Amino acid sequence: MARFGLPALLCTLAVLSAALLAAELKSKSCSEVRRLYMSKGFNKNDAPLHEINGDHLKICPQGSTCCSEEMEEKYSLQSKEDFKSVVSEQCDHLQAVFASRYKKFDEFFKELLENAEKSLNDMFVKTYGHLYMQNSELFKDLFVELKRYYVVGNVNLEEMLNDFWARLLERMFRLVNSQYHFTDEYLECVSKYTEQLKPFGDVPRKLKLQVTRAFVAARTFAQGLAVAGDVVSKVSVVNPTAQCTHALLKMIYCSHCQGLVTVKPCYNYCSNIMRGCLANQGDLDFEWNNFIDAMLMVAERLEGPFNIESVMDPIDVKISDAIMNMQDNSVQVSQKVFQGCGPPKPLPAGRVSRSISESAFSARFRPHHPEERPTTAAGTSLDRLVTDVKEKLKQAKKFWSSLPSNVCNDERMAAGNSDEDDCWNGKGKSRYLFAVTGNGLANQGNNPEVQVDTSKPDILILRQIMALRVMTSKMKNAYNGNDVDFFDISDESSGEGSGSGCEYQQCPSEFDYNATDHSGKSANEKADSAGVRPGTQAYLLTVFCILFLVMQREWR
Repeated sequence: MARFGLPALLCTLAVLSAALLAAELKSKSCSEVRRLYMSKGFNKNDAPLHEINGDHLKICPQGSTCCSEEMEEKYSLQSKEDFKSVVSEQCDHLQAVFASRYKKFDEFFKELLENAEKSLNDMFVKTYGHLYMQNSELFKDLFVELKRYYVVGNVNLEEMLNDFWARLLERMFRLVNSQYHFTDEYLECVSKYTEQLKPFGDVPRKLKLQVTRAFVAARTFAQGLAVAGDVVSKVSVVNPTAQCTHALLKMIYCSHCQGLVTVKPCYNYCSNIMRGCLANQGDLDFEWNNFIDAMLMVAERLEGPFNIESVMDPIDVKISDAIMNMQDNSVQVSQKVFQGCGPPKPLPAGRVSRSISESAFSARFRPHHPEERPTTAAGTSLDRLVTDVKEKLKQAKKFWSSLPSNVCNDERMAAGNSDEDDCWNGKGKSRYLFAVTGNGLANQGNNPEVQVDTSKPDILILRQIMALRVMTSKMKNAYNGNDVDFFDISDESSGEGSGSGCEYQQCPSEFDYNATDHSGKSANEKADSAGVRPGTQAYLLTVFCILFLVMQREWR
C-alpha cells in the first residue's frame, strides 16, 4: 500500500486544488459592478454579488459574468440614453450659437429700421415743418413696407420704392404748383413721367439699388441663421436603431459585465460605432458645407456694398436731397408735365394767394453731421456682428462629418488614442484591430460593428438636406443682389422681380427656388418646371380620373 501512497497523495492534492480554484472563480466578487449599477438608480436586486454563468446574455459576451438578464436589458436602455445625451450636447452648443446670433441680428435690423425712421421724422419736422407733417403718412408707409419685407417678405421692394417716388412726385408737384387745381386723373398722368423726367435726379435709382441689395442680403442672412439653428435642432434628436443600440450596449456596458469597470472603449472601436449610428447625419455634411460657404459669401457682401447700416443710416439725407432736386428743377419738370398731360385748371384768385402762402415749399434741408446721428443699433454695429458670425460659421464647417469623432473624444465614451492596448474592444481588454469606416450612409456596408441598411435614408435628414439646398440657393441669389421670392412665373413677359435683372427664361435653374413650400417652388413654378402649363391642368386631371376609374374596375 506504501507504493500507492505518493500517487494517491498527489491525486488528492490535484483534486483539492481544482476544487479550491473552482470555488475561487465562483466566488469572484461583482461588488464594484453592483455599486456602479446601483449608482445609476437601478435595483440592487438585479445585480449578483458574485460572477454567474452568462448563457442568458444576448449581446454581451457569455461565460462568467457579473450581469444578469435584467442588467443587460437596463444597460441597453441606458446606453441608448447615454448616446442621445452626448450627441445632443455636441449639437446643443452649435444650435445655441446660431440661435443667439440670429436673435442679435434680428434685433439689430429691426432697431436699425426704427432708428432710421425716427431720425427721418425728427429731421424732416425740423426742416419742413407743417408741410412734412401733412404728408408724413407717405414716409411712414415706406418704413412699414420695409419692415414688412424684412419680417415676412411678400413685398416687391422695387415696385414698392417706385410707388413711393411716384406718390412723392404727386405731392411735390401739387405743392410747387399750388396755383392750380389737379384732379386724381391728372396726378396719375404726372406719376407716369417719373422715370422720363427724373424729377428727383439719380437718387431714386441709386437708392432702389442700394435698398434692394441690402435688404435682400440682410433678410436672407438672418433667415440662414434661423434655418441653420433649426436644422441642428431637428437633427440633434437621434433615435438609434436596434442594431445601433446593440452596438452601443456592447461598447459602453458589456465591459462591466466582465468586471472591467475602469476600462474605456478603444477610440477606433467607438469611431466605427458612431459612424454607423450617425450614418445619416454624415450625409448632411456636403450640403451643410455648401450652405456655410454661401453664408460666408453673403457675409462679405454685408461687410461691403450690401451693408444695410450704411444704406439706412443716411436714408433721410438721400430722400431730402431728392426733394431739393425736385425743388430746383420744378419749373422745367412742370412745363414738361403740362405739355404731356395738358394745361391744368387754375384756382380762383382768392384761393391762389392763400394756397401759396400756406404751402409754398421754401424750406431748405440742413444736413446733420454723422457724429450727431446714432450709428449703431442694439448696442453694436453690423461690422462687429458679421465678424463674429463669420468666425462661428468657419468653426461650424464639417460639423456633421466630425460629429462621430467629437463624440468619441468625450472621455465618457472612449479612451484616448494613447491607450490602444489597454482599452475595451468589444470582447476584452486588448487592441482594436479593425479599420475605421468612412462617414455617411454609403460607407457603412462594411462597418464591422453596426449593421446599417444603406438602402433606406432617413426621411428627416433628407428634408433637412433639402432645406439647406433651398437656403443655399437663396444665399447665392442674395450674393448677386437678387431675391428669389419675387420670380413670378405667372408674369413671364415682364421678367421683373425684386432686383432680378434678368428675364425668367434666361435665369439659371438655381433661381427657381421660392420659399412657398419645402421643395422650394410655388405651385405654378412646379407646374411649369414639369412642362405643365396652367391651361392643361384641368385636362390632365380629367385623364387621371378616367385612368383611376378604369383601374378601379379592373381591381374589382
